[in-house]
Amino acid sequence: MSETVVLDYELKSPIERVWKALTDSATLSEWMMFKTNDFKPVVGHAFQFRDAPGYDGIIDCEVTEVDKPNRLSYTWETAGQADLPHATVVTWTLAEAKSGVTRLHLEQSGFQSGAKQEIGGARYSWEMMLGQLQDQLAPA
Repeated sequence: MSETVVLDYELKSPIERVWKALTDSATLSEWMMFKTNDFKPVVGHAFQFRDAPGYDGIIDCEVTEVDKPNRLSYTWETAGQADLPHATVVTWTLAEAKSGVTRLHLEQSGFQSGAKQEIGGARYSWEMMLGQLQDQLAPA
């Protein structure tokens, strides 16, 4: 049995702009805590997130789904997860709401049941990073 981190946000930004923030390597570096990445929105592309303040690890990922501009998924494997049968999976789902607003749904699934520290750390980190994304996308 596994557990999932789920977060929902409404961003005052068009869906195309939110999609770019999730799929453009340079833009990802601006709001994620990982300042270096080699992400490309191509199914099968293996990439890494690196250089997070206070974290000396590397996040190994592989894109598993791209449905522009509605859905993006990739695996997420951190140090200490290599012994799991699979890495966690990050899935972003975007939907247009009223004019200029995008609903953003994040799920990170596949945590082992009872992994409270890992789940809490993931939730805290995503909330922090999504707050930075909201600030970046906010109208000037």
